[in-house]
Amino acid sequence: MAITGEDAARDCPRFPVAPLTAVPTAEISYPGRVLGDEIAAARGYRAQAKAANTLRAYASDWNQFEGWCDERSLDPLPAPPEAVATYLASLALAGKAGTTIGRHLAAIGWKHRQDGQVPPSARDARMVIGDTLAGIRRDARARPSARKAAITARDLAAMIAVADGQGTRTIRDRAILVLGLAAALRRSDLVALEMRDVEMVDKGLKLTLRHSKTDQEGEGQMIAVPSGKKLKPVERLKAWLTVRGGREGPLFYQIDPQGRLTNNPMSDRSIARLIQKYAGIVGLDPEKVGGHSLRAGFLTEASRSGATIAKMQEVSRHKKVEVLLGYVRSAELFDDHAGEEFL
Repeated sequence: MAITGEDAARDCPRFPVAPLTAVPTAEISYPGRVLGDEIAAARGYRAQAKAANTLRAYASDWNQFEGWCDERSLDPLPAPPEAVATYLASLALAGKAGTTIGRHLAAIGWKHRQDGQVPPSARDARMVIGDTLAGIRRDARARPSARKAAITARDLAAMIAVADGQGTRTIRDRAILVLGLAAALRRSDLVALEMRDVEMVDKGLKLTLRHSKTDQEGEGQMIAVPSGKKLKPVERLKAWLTVRGGREGPLFYQIDPQGRLTNNPMSDRSIARLIQKYAGIVGLDPEKVGGHSLRAGFLTEASRSGATIAKMQEVSRHKKVEVLLGYVRSAELFDDHAGEEFL
Protein backbone atom coordinates (compact mmCIF):
# COMPACT_ATOMS: atom_id res chain seq x y z
CA MET A 1 0.00 0.00 0.00
CA ALA A 2 1.38 3.42 -0.91
CA ILE A 3 2.15 5.75 1.97
CA THR A 4 1.01 9.32 1.46
CA GLY A 5 2.55 12.47 2.90
CA GLU A 6 -0.38 12.71 5.34
CA ASP A 7 0.25 9.14 6.61
CA ALA A 8 3.96 9.92 7.18
CA ALA A 9 3.14 13.09 9.05
CA ARG A 10 0.69 11.22 11.30
CA ASP A 11 3.06 8.31 12.04
CA CYS A 12 6.17 10.52 12.59
CA PRO A 13 4.93 13.70 14.29
CA ARG A 14 8.44 14.95 15.11
CA PHE A 15 9.30 15.19 11.40
CA PRO A 16 6.29 16.79 9.78
CA VAL A 17 6.22 16.90 6.02
CA ALA A 18 5.26 20.34 4.74
CA PRO A 19 2.82 20.31 1.89
CA LEU A 20 4.42 21.00 -1.47
CA THR A 21 3.61 24.43 -2.84
CA ALA A 22 4.69 26.17 -6.00
CA VAL A 23 7.77 28.39 -5.55
CA PRO A 24 7.52 31.73 -7.40
CA THR A 25 9.91 32.06 -10.33
CA ALA A 26 11.34 35.29 -8.86
CA GLU A 27 12.44 33.43 -5.71
CA ILE A 28 14.15 30.73 -7.74
CA SER A 29 16.15 33.26 -9.78
CA TYR A 30 17.07 35.40 -6.75
CA PRO A 31 20.31 33.50 -5.84
CA GLY A 32 21.42 33.74 -9.45
CA ARG A 33 20.87 37.50 -9.48
CA VAL A 34 22.83 37.91 -6.24
CA LEU A 35 25.72 35.84 -7.61
CA GLY A 36 25.69 37.89 -10.78
CA ASP A 37 25.91 41.13 -8.79
CA GLU A 38 28.74 39.72 -6.68
CA ILE A 39 30.67 38.60 -9.76
CA ALA A 40 30.25 42.06 -11.28
CA ALA A 41 31.48 43.63 -8.04
CA ALA A 42 34.51 41.31 -7.99
CA ARG A 43 35.36 42.34 -11.55
CA GLY A 44 35.02 45.99 -10.59
CA TYR A 45 37.31 45.64 -7.59
CA ARG A 46 39.82 43.73 -9.69
CA ALA A 47 39.82 46.55 -12.24
CA GLN A 48 40.61 48.98 -9.42
CA ALA A 49 43.56 46.93 -8.16
CA LYS A 50 45.85 49.09 -10.27
CA ALA A 51 45.82 52.87 -10.47
CA ALA A 52 44.42 54.35 -13.70
CA ASN A 53 47.84 55.70 -14.69
CA THR A 54 49.37 52.26 -14.18
CA LEU A 55 46.72 50.58 -16.31
CA ARG A 56 47.24 53.11 -19.11
CA ALA A 57 50.99 52.50 -18.96
CA TYR A 58 50.48 48.72 -18.97
CA ALA A 59 48.16 48.91 -21.98
CA SER A 60 50.67 51.04 -23.88
CA ASP A 61 53.57 48.75 -22.92
CA TRP A 62 51.63 45.67 -24.01
CA ASN A 63 50.82 47.23 -27.39
CA GLN A 64 54.52 47.91 -27.92
CA PHE A 65 55.44 44.33 -27.04
CA GLU A 66 52.70 43.00 -29.32
CA GLY A 67 54.01 45.14 -32.18
CA TRP A 68 57.57 43.98 -31.54
CA CYS A 69 56.45 40.33 -31.67
CA ASP A 70 54.43 40.91 -34.84
CA GLU A 71 57.46 42.38 -36.63
CA ARG A 72 59.47 39.26 -35.73
CA SER A 73 56.70 36.68 -36.33
CA LEU A 74 56.60 35.73 -32.64
CA ASP A 75 53.51 34.79 -30.64
CA PRO A 76 52.94 37.39 -27.87
CA LEU A 77 50.32 35.37 -25.96
CA PRO A 78 51.45 33.14 -24.43
CA ALA A 79 54.91 34.57 -24.91
CA PRO A 80 57.96 32.28 -24.62
CA PRO A 81 60.34 33.41 -21.84
CA GLU A 82 63.16 33.63 -24.38
CA ALA A 83 61.14 36.10 -26.46
CA VAL A 84 60.42 38.26 -23.43
CA ALA A 85 64.10 38.28 -22.43
CA THR A 86 65.08 39.34 -25.95
CA TYR A 87 62.45 42.11 -25.89
CA LEU A 88 63.83 43.45 -22.60
CA ALA A 89 67.29 43.48 -24.14
CA SER A 90 65.94 45.47 -27.11
CA LEU A 91 64.52 48.06 -24.72
CA ALA A 92 67.91 48.35 -23.01
CA LEU A 93 69.61 48.83 -26.38
CA ALA A 94 67.11 51.61 -27.12
CA GLY A 95 68.26 53.41 -23.97
CA LYS A 96 65.19 52.77 -21.81
CA ALA A 97 65.64 53.20 -18.07
CA GLY A 98 65.71 50.17 -15.79
CA THR A 99 62.43 51.17 -14.14
CA THR A 100 60.77 51.47 -17.55
CA ILE A 101 62.03 48.04 -18.59
CA GLY A 102 60.76 46.56 -15.33
CA ARG A 103 57.35 48.10 -15.97
CA HIS A 104 57.26 46.57 -19.48
CA LEU A 105 57.90 43.16 -17.94
CA ALA A 106 55.14 43.76 -15.37
CA ALA A 107 52.77 44.76 -18.19
CA ILE A 108 53.47 41.53 -20.08
CA GLY A 109 52.75 39.48 -16.94
CA TRP A 110 49.60 41.54 -16.26
CA LYS A 111 48.23 40.91 -19.76
CA HIS A 112 48.84 37.18 -19.46
CA ARG A 113 46.99 37.02 -16.14
CA GLN A 114 44.11 39.07 -17.54
CA ASP A 115 43.73 36.51 -20.34
CA GLY A 116 43.97 33.50 -18.04
CA GLN A 117 47.52 32.63 -19.10
CA VAL A 118 50.52 31.83 -16.92
CA PRO A 119 52.96 34.78 -17.03
CA PRO A 120 56.25 34.09 -18.85
CA SER A 121 58.27 34.67 -15.66
CA ALA A 122 56.38 31.84 -13.96
CA ARG A 123 57.25 29.50 -16.85
CA ASP A 124 60.90 30.53 -16.97
CA ALA A 125 62.58 27.41 -15.61
CA ARG A 126 65.99 28.47 -16.95
CA MET A 127 65.65 32.01 -15.48
CA VAL A 128 66.45 33.66 -18.82
CA ILE A 129 64.19 36.62 -18.01
CA GLY A 130 65.57 37.13 -14.51
CA ASP A 131 69.18 36.81 -15.63
CA THR A 132 68.66 39.20 -18.55
CA LEU A 133 67.02 41.78 -16.31
CA ALA A 134 69.81 41.45 -13.75
CA GLY A 135 72.41 41.97 -16.47
CA ILE A 136 70.58 45.06 -17.75
CA ARG A 137 70.50 46.55 -14.26
CA ARG A 138 74.18 45.79 -13.65
CA ASP A 139 75.07 47.48 -16.94
CA ALA A 140 72.95 50.50 -16.03
CA ARG A 141 74.78 50.90 -12.71
CA ALA A 142 78.06 51.02 -14.60
CA ARG A 143 76.83 53.92 -16.74
CA PRO A 144 76.39 57.56 -15.64
CA SER A 145 72.99 58.38 -14.14
CA ALA A 146 70.54 60.16 -16.44
CA ARG A 147 68.57 61.75 -13.58
CA LYS A 148 66.87 64.98 -14.59
CA ALA A 149 68.41 68.16 -13.22
CA ALA A 150 66.64 70.07 -10.47
CA ILE A 151 64.93 73.34 -11.30
CA THR A 152 65.77 75.69 -8.43
CA ALA A 153 63.58 78.45 -7.04
CA ARG A 154 65.71 80.99 -8.93
CA ASP A 155 65.28 79.07 -12.18
CA LEU A 156 61.56 78.81 -11.62
CA ALA A 157 61.21 82.53 -10.92
CA ALA A 158 62.83 83.20 -14.30
CA MET A 159 60.53 80.69 -16.02
CA ILE A 160 57.47 82.30 -14.47
CA ALA A 161 58.68 85.72 -15.55
CA VAL A 162 58.84 84.68 -19.21
CA ALA A 163 55.36 83.16 -18.96
CA ASP A 164 54.16 86.75 -19.10
CA GLY A 165 50.70 88.11 -19.79
CA GLN A 166 47.14 87.34 -18.74
CA GLY A 167 46.20 84.83 -21.42
CA THR A 168 44.53 81.58 -20.43
CA ARG A 169 47.58 79.52 -21.35
CA THR A 170 50.15 81.61 -19.46
CA ILE A 171 47.95 81.80 -16.35
CA ARG A 172 47.62 78.02 -16.39
CA ASP A 173 51.31 77.46 -17.08
CA ARG A 174 52.41 79.68 -14.19
CA ALA A 175 50.10 77.78 -11.82
CA ILE A 176 51.43 74.40 -12.97
CA LEU A 177 55.07 75.42 -12.68
CA VAL A 178 54.86 76.91 -9.21
CA LEU A 179 52.52 74.23 -7.80
CA GLY A 180 54.76 71.46 -9.12
CA LEU A 181 57.71 72.82 -7.18
CA ALA A 182 55.82 74.05 -4.09
CA ALA A 183 54.23 70.64 -3.46
CA ALA A 184 57.11 68.49 -4.81
CA LEU A 185 54.73 66.92 -7.30
CA ARG A 186 55.45 64.39 -10.00
CA ARG A 187 53.93 65.11 -13.39
CA SER A 188 51.52 62.21 -12.81
CA ASP A 189 50.44 63.90 -9.57
CA LEU A 190 49.75 67.17 -11.38
CA VAL A 191 47.51 65.59 -14.03
CA ALA A 192 45.68 63.49 -11.42
CA LEU A 193 44.64 66.50 -9.32
CA GLU A 194 40.97 67.41 -9.42
CA MET A 195 39.02 70.46 -8.32
CA ARG A 196 37.81 68.63 -5.21
CA ASP A 197 41.43 68.07 -4.14
CA VAL A 198 42.11 71.78 -3.52
CA GLU A 199 41.18 73.41 -0.21
CA MET A 200 42.07 77.04 0.46
CA VAL A 201 42.93 77.82 4.09
CA ASP A 202 44.24 80.88 5.96
CA LYS A 203 47.92 79.95 5.65
CA GLY A 204 47.82 78.65 2.10
CA LEU A 205 46.18 75.60 0.61
CA LYS A 206 45.81 71.90 1.21
CA LEU A 207 46.21 69.43 -1.63
CA THR A 208 44.82 65.92 -1.43
CA LEU A 209 46.61 63.32 -3.54
CA ARG A 210 44.21 60.41 -3.93
CA HIS A 211 46.70 58.23 -5.79
CA SER A 212 50.42 58.50 -6.33
CA LYS A 213 53.49 56.41 -7.05
CA THR A 214 54.02 55.84 -3.31
CA ASP A 215 50.31 55.37 -2.57
CA GLN A 216 49.07 52.74 -5.02
CA GLU A 217 46.27 51.66 -2.68
CA GLY A 218 44.72 55.12 -2.78
CA GLU A 219 44.73 55.81 0.94
CA GLY A 220 45.20 59.50 0.16
CA GLN A 221 47.91 61.95 1.19
CA MET A 222 47.52 65.61 2.14
CA ILE A 223 50.14 68.24 1.38
CA ALA A 224 50.28 71.72 2.86
CA VAL A 225 51.38 74.51 0.50
CA PRO A 226 52.17 77.90 2.11
CA SER A 227 50.95 81.08 0.43
CA GLY A 228 54.56 82.08 -0.22
CA LYS A 229 56.23 85.48 -0.53
CA LYS A 230 58.35 85.00 -3.66
CA LEU A 231 56.89 82.36 -5.97
CA LYS A 232 53.37 82.83 -4.50
CA PRO A 233 51.83 79.43 -5.37
CA VAL A 234 48.42 80.19 -3.83
CA GLU A 235 48.04 83.50 -5.66
CA ARG A 236 48.94 81.90 -8.99
CA LEU A 237 46.61 78.96 -8.47
CA LYS A 238 43.74 81.30 -7.56
CA ALA A 239 44.34 83.19 -10.81
CA TRP A 240 44.01 79.92 -12.73
CA LEU A 241 40.85 78.91 -10.86
CA THR A 242 39.27 82.22 -11.83
CA VAL A 243 39.85 81.36 -15.48
CA ARG A 244 39.05 77.67 -15.10
CA GLY A 245 35.79 78.12 -13.23
CA GLY A 246 34.35 75.99 -10.48
CA ARG A 247 33.23 72.93 -12.44
CA GLU A 248 34.15 69.51 -11.16
CA GLY A 249 36.86 67.49 -12.86
CA PRO A 250 40.60 67.75 -13.52
CA LEU A 251 42.37 70.76 -12.06
CA PHE A 252 44.32 71.46 -15.25
CA TYR A 253 42.90 71.35 -18.78
CA GLN A 254 44.44 71.63 -22.22
CA ILE A 255 44.25 74.93 -24.10
CA ASP A 256 43.44 74.97 -27.83
CA PRO A 257 45.58 76.87 -30.40
CA GLN A 258 43.23 79.86 -30.11
CA GLY A 259 43.90 80.06 -26.38
CA ARG A 260 40.51 78.68 -25.34
CA LEU A 261 39.94 76.28 -22.49
CA THR A 262 39.00 72.76 -23.66
CA ASN A 263 37.35 69.85 -21.88
CA ASN A 264 40.44 67.66 -22.31
CA PRO A 265 42.64 67.11 -19.23
CA MET A 266 46.39 67.49 -19.56
CA SER A 267 48.61 64.44 -19.94
CA ASP A 268 51.79 63.81 -17.98
CA ARG A 269 53.77 64.15 -21.20
CA SER A 270 52.25 67.59 -21.86
CA ILE A 271 53.40 68.64 -18.39
CA ALA A 272 56.97 67.59 -19.25
CA ARG A 273 56.87 69.48 -22.55
CA LEU A 274 55.58 72.60 -20.78
CA ILE A 275 58.48 72.51 -18.31
CA GLN A 276 61.04 71.94 -21.06
CA LYS A 277 59.59 74.81 -23.11
CA TYR A 278 60.07 77.44 -20.41
CA ALA A 279 63.39 75.96 -19.29
CA GLY A 280 64.73 76.39 -22.80
CA ILE A 281 63.56 80.01 -22.96
CA VAL A 282 65.53 80.94 -19.82
CA GLY A 283 68.70 79.19 -20.98
CA LEU A 284 68.43 75.78 -19.30
CA ASP A 285 69.08 72.65 -21.35
CA PRO A 286 65.63 71.18 -22.18
CA GLU A 287 67.19 67.73 -22.54
CA LYS A 288 68.37 67.79 -18.93
CA VAL A 289 65.09 68.81 -17.31
CA GLY A 290 61.65 67.25 -17.27
CA GLY A 291 58.63 66.48 -15.16
CA HIS A 292 60.72 65.37 -12.21
CA SER A 293 62.80 68.56 -12.16
CA LEU A 294 60.23 70.55 -10.16
CA ARG A 295 60.03 67.85 -7.48
CA ALA A 296 63.83 67.65 -7.35
CA GLY A 297 63.98 71.42 -7.13
CA PHE A 298 61.81 71.52 -4.03
CA LEU A 299 63.95 68.94 -2.26
CA THR A 300 67.18 70.67 -3.25
CA GLU A 301 65.95 74.06 -2.05
CA ALA A 302 64.49 72.61 1.16
CA SER A 303 67.84 71.00 1.98
CA ARG A 304 69.74 74.21 1.28
CA SER A 305 67.40 76.16 3.56
CA GLY A 306 68.05 73.77 6.45
CA ALA A 307 64.77 71.86 6.47
CA THR A 308 64.81 68.58 8.39
CA ILE A 309 64.45 65.23 6.67
CA ALA A 310 61.13 64.72 8.47
CA LYS A 311 59.65 67.99 7.18
CA MET A 312 60.92 67.30 3.66
CA GLN A 313 59.36 63.86 3.79
CA GLU A 314 55.99 65.36 4.77
CA VAL A 315 55.86 67.10 1.40
CA SER A 316 57.73 64.65 -0.84
CA ARG A 317 56.01 61.53 0.61
CA HIS A 318 59.13 59.42 0.07
CA LYS A 319 58.87 56.09 1.83
CA LYS A 320 62.64 55.55 1.86
CA VAL A 321 64.74 58.13 3.66
CA GLU A 322 67.77 57.00 1.64
CA VAL A 323 66.27 58.58 -1.48
CA LEU A 324 65.85 61.90 0.34
CA LEU A 325 69.41 61.75 1.62
CA GLY A 326 70.59 61.68 -1.98
CA TYR A 327 69.07 65.12 -2.56
CA VAL A 328 70.54 66.42 0.70
CA ARG A 329 74.05 65.23 -0.21
CA SER A 330 73.73 66.81 -3.66
CA ALA A 331 72.60 70.16 -2.25
CA GLU A 332 75.34 70.22 0.39
CA LEU A 333 78.15 68.91 -1.80
CA PHE A 334 80.29 72.06 -1.44
CA ASP A 335 79.19 73.05 2.09
CA ASP A 336 82.02 72.85 4.64
CA HIS A 337 84.24 71.24 2.01
CA ALA A 338 87.33 69.55 3.47
CA GLY A 339 89.59 71.46 1.12
CA GLU A 340 87.95 74.86 1.42
CA GLU A 341 90.69 76.35 3.63
CA PHE A 342 93.72 75.34 1.58
CA LEU A 343 92.61 74.95 -2.04
